[in-house]
Amino acid sequence: MRIMVVEDDPDLGDAILRRLRRDGYAVDWQSDGEEADDVLRYQAYDLVVLDIELPHMDGFAILRELRRRGARTPVLMLTARSNIEDRVGALDVGADDYLSKPFDFREFDARCRALLRRSQGLAAGVMQIGALTFDRGAKVALLNGEPLTLPNREYRLLEIFVGNLGRVLSKEQIASQLFDFDDEASENAIELYVGRLRRKLGDALVIRTMRGLGYVAEAGSG
Repeated sequence: MRIMVVEDDPDLGDAILRRLRRDGYAVDWQSDGEEADDVLRYQAYDLVVLDIELPHMDGFAILRELRRRGARTPVLMLTARSNIEDRVGALDVGADDYLSKPFDFREFDARCRALLRRSQGLAAGVMQIGALTFDRGAKVALLNGEPLTLPNREYRLLEIFVGNLGRVLSKEQIASQLFDFDDEASENAIELYVGRLRRKLGDALVIRTMRGLGYVAEAGSG
């Protein structure tokens, strides 16, 4: 999952960045409204965390442009404004949710998870695929009831495949969700993570290589 954070407060922006990256998300951070709008014109994201008051272009304008281009990317609006008009305005412009500052990071995490689930058409936080149980809320994957040991990036790779069962994903599509701008996203790196994940999943979830196309994950026999 790849997330864009648009926040001009350096302390809050850094705290959000570190928290999301710690959880294994690929995260890009912009502090300038116009620069964020430029990036959003060519880079797709699974979630945008968007402050309202930004230099050069405010969050409302960024969101209007995003929706005008037809993007359905979930947007969590951050605002220091507490009056009801601003909150209603954020939703009317096209925000999917909002969070008033200051906020508890546990609530922030939960709202992000809910929006990411919604973006993949998954209302429930728990998916059962044969012997594999994938629990987004608890951030765990179980195989035959036993927890799998998955470093953050392997967990996120599994999340990508679980959210796209039966769909062929190119290495470029996987890399765009798994890595941020600061990471090196080589094809060898993708192959390495897929290989590690295959060994741990056994035949519970089959990740097939589609020559020249990428990978497709399907429910296995395990």
